[in-house]
Amino acid sequence: MVNTVSVVKVDLPAEIFDAEVNIPLIHQVVIAQQAAARQGTHATKTRAEVRGGGRKPYKQKGTGRARQGSTRAPQFAGGGVVHGPQPRDYSQRTPKKMKAAALRGALSDRARNERIHVVDSLVTGDKPSTKGALTSLFALSDRRKFLVVLERADSITWLSLRNAPEVHIVAVDQLNTYDVLASDDVVFSKAAFDLFVSGGGTTEAAEKPAKAEKAEKVEKAEKPAKAEKAEKPAKAEKAEKPAKAENADAEEDN
Repeated sequence: MVNTVSVVKVDLPAEIFDAEVNIPLIHQVVIAQQAAARQGTHATKTRAEVRGGGRKPYKQKGTGRARQGSTRAPQFAGGGVVHGPQPRDYSQRTPKKMKAAALRGALSDRARNERIHVVDSLVTGDKPSTKGALTSLFALSDRRKFLVVLERADSITWLSLRNAPEVHIVAVDQLNTYDVLASDDVVFSKAAFDLFVSGGGTTEAAEKPAKAEKAEKVEKAEKPAKAEKAEKPAKAEKAEKPAKAENADAEEDN
């Protein structure tokens, strides 16, 4: 069965496939991506960690030799390692906007050199076929290193190309700068291309689900008005105190 690839003509959005190529930015993002892939599990033993060496090899004085305290010192074969590598994390923090800008630059470079392809399908029929899928790819370009971008649900194409050494497959939400630069041509399936351009193909561009609107608060029932307190009876006015008797007449003259 001969596979015939059906190339789809699409408009490449200028904001993605005609962006400025920033070489230093792309270099920084690629270096960070390679650093994050390092395991960082390397380890060496110091003189305190190697086995043996607890006994002094010979006496301190009288031998004519340099004094030594252990056969596991760094200058001995089988001794500890000085300043050797220890487990560490090599990953670098790269802002999402920098990653997105570097990816746009890499894709723009491939688009300007006509190395971006969009196809309906690489496999004809319902069964996986590595031979048929490779025939379709080689019909697109004479170059022999392809990056194929697929939807996760496209299991037939995944199974057809997963063992092909000339092909690297990535899901559309995992498309990255390094893989684009490491391949000669980038081949999108039509479904993956539409998803990528719409913004749903990358975790950075994916729209956040809208938050459910909060249910309107039920208006609180009005509290019953408090019974008015009975008015206190007015206090009886105090009886006016009798005016003090005028001061007694001045004392009679003695």
